[in-house]
Amino acid sequence: MTHDSRKYRFLLALLVSVLPVHGYILGNNYLALIVGLPVIALLDFVFGKDRRNPSPEEFSTLEEARFYRAILYAYVPIHLGLILWGAVTMARGELSPAQALGLMLSVGFVTGAQGITVAHELGHKKSRLEQFLAKILLTTVCYGHFFVEHNRGHHVRVATQEDPASARYRESFYAFYPRTVIGSYVNAWRLEAARLRQHRLPFRHWRNQMLWFTAVPLLIVAIFWLTLGATAAVFFLVQSWMAFTLLELVNYIEHYGLVRRRQDNGRYERVDHHHSWNAADRLTNYFLIHLQRHSDHHAHPTRRYQALLHYDDSPQLPTGYSGMVLLALVPPLWFALMDPRVRAFYGEGNITPV
Repeated sequence: MTHDSRKYRFLLALLVSVLPVHGYILGNNYLALIVGLPVIALLDFVFGKDRRNPSPEEFSTLEEARFYRAILYAYVPIHLGLILWGAVTMARGELSPAQALGLMLSVGFVTGAQGITVAHELGHKKSRLEQFLAKILLTTVCYGHFFVEHNRGHHVRVATQEDPASARYRESFYAFYPRTVIGSYVNAWRLEAARLRQHRLPFRHWRNQMLWFTAVPLLIVAIFWLTLGATAAVFFLVQSWMAFTLLELVNYIEHYGLVRRRQDNGRYERVDHHHSWNAADRLTNYFLIHLQRHSDHHAHPTRRYQALLHYDDSPQLPTGYSGMVLLALVPPLWFALMDPRVRAFYGEGNITPV
């Protein structure tokens, strides 16, 4: 099967967005969580792995193929519409507390799994339009600082002690979570302050992106509260929390226990495809626009998702992100499954915790 025919499978990334609405119609606002985590985790075993890479002839045209970019652009209004729909639905006050919680978490699952994934892809590109769209998506989940810290912090410091978004060997998700949420936010302020100094601009200048990333979510909360009521404002905050928590779960999975060695000159070795966990699970890779080919992404950060490569010699996850997220929430299961893989990758006795 050629990439020409396979490309339509990435449309699954857009179809996930309808799950909260479909669940609401069916009277089960947890539908998106059920399908997005355990169901897709099981289906990954059914659909198997996809280790195919584009041929040299295909690769030369993939990067500039407009179809793949159109999927990303199309998601942005869907994302904004889903948040507005959820806020209006909550404001009606018709849902039971349990179903209201389900709606907030389900919308947050989509704005995290799809929204932040699309923002991540767009934010790595040089186009001002794509970067602007990435900022819109991230701001609507209260995580705009990710644009600053991920590109200029995480990609520089990945798999080192200096990176709050790299999980250490034997570190549970519950220990990692506050460290990455707080550390990434603080680092983003530092990186932005350094950028402003480089351009000889004052900290309170309008070009300070962190001021915008902090102020705009507060403005959205205020608008929702004033126009739709307190429940709409709570909805916005809870879906944001769900979205960035899912992001940090994925961050935890992507680099757990992996290490960049220090060289004789004191610098860390160059980032390559050995410093991120790779997953070849076919179905989740279509839903998440090849996010699981994370090894190649860190080796080539500006490479577009459709052109990312699979490497057999990268550290390999045992299953796709849906299943790994569920395992990460249960540390004993996570350690039992992942620690032997870390030791096997580096060789017994050769692990230097991140």
